[in-house]
Amino acid sequence: ARGRAGAGATGGAPVREELMKGKVCVFGSFNLDIVTKMSRFPLPGESLVAHSSMMGPGGKGSNQATAALRAGARVHYIGKVGNDDFGQFARRHLEKTGFDAITLFTCKEKPTGNAMIYVAGDDAENMISVYPGANLTVTTAEVNRCQPTVAAADILLVQLENNLSAIQRMVRNARQAGTYVIVNPAPWQKVSAAFLKNIDLLTPNSTEASQLTGIAVKDYASAQRAAEALHATGVRQLIITLGMQGALLSTEKYLAHIPVYPAQPVDSTGAGDSFNGALAARLAAGEPLEQAALFASAYASVCVERAGAANAMPLYSDAIARMQQYPELTVTFVEQVSAEAT
Repeated sequence: ARGRAGAGATGGAPVREELMKGKVCVFGSFNLDIVTKMSRFPLPGESLVAHSSMMGPGGKGSNQATAALRAGARVHYIGKVGNDDFGQFARRHLEKTGFDAITLFTCKEKPTGNAMIYVAGDDAENMISVYPGANLTVTTAEVNRCQPTVAAADILLVQLENNLSAIQRMVRNARQAGTYVIVNPAPWQKVSAAFLKNIDLLTPNSTEASQLTGIAVKDYASAQRAAEALHATGVRQLIITLGMQGALLSTEKYLAHIPVYPAQPVDSTGAGDSFNGALAARLAAGEPLEQAALFASAYASVCVERAGAANAMPLYSDAIARMQQYPELTVTFVEQVSAEAT
């Protein structure tokens, strides 16, 4: 299975066997993406002629699982699709991606999730409308069937694009098994403080950090205030991504700034997913959190230079080459807290 996981990656040579040290279990959505590129976003009631349009695999769970795979992890993907043509497309795509294993449940009542994505302007900003469909129908029995898989993983990575009841149970099962839990709180759903206390690492972007705390996160200073508020609710470690301003890494022991790597953006749709998948892969491989976050930043910078989300995920070697291209970019520790103080 280890060899198969690397061989399915497209866009370059397979991931080297010795890199695939960690096991990442990704529970999350699969959506069929319809991506339209435009010079600008349309105004309400306006029709614009697009530059191009494409259809392909997406969903935060599938995207992040693909990123984790290509960043060097052994990946087990867990998701749910409808009993429709899009669901058949999902199965064919996932089977050829190269995951170690796939658990794909089927819903007879709801169709496969899908997303309409507009990409506009020179900076390739995006607007996304998502119909979750089968993603919101994961049952308690289905989650419990995945318990051995979660227990065997080094890391469980989840988002909020499935029904919250299933996410909470999956996280609780991982916690009981001692599996490290990363939650990317996207798209936004209101979650409880009890849920946040059960996770090891939270990775919101600026908008999600604002929704979590009520603090308008616009820059590094406001992100730090939001981090303090989240720590007060029981969050132990978090990374707030700030777009072109990099990311804030905050733990109970230190605060650090993760730089953004230069890029020529073509499509920013998969930026957050690439960051999270790469982060999980390198943490599973045993790298320190700050080094994994730096790698994830480089990985995301390569991703946004390619069209599409899942199909744009770089290889491990691509991110390493980007880091070697800019050796001056390093993690900046802003504040170090002594062990005695904590």
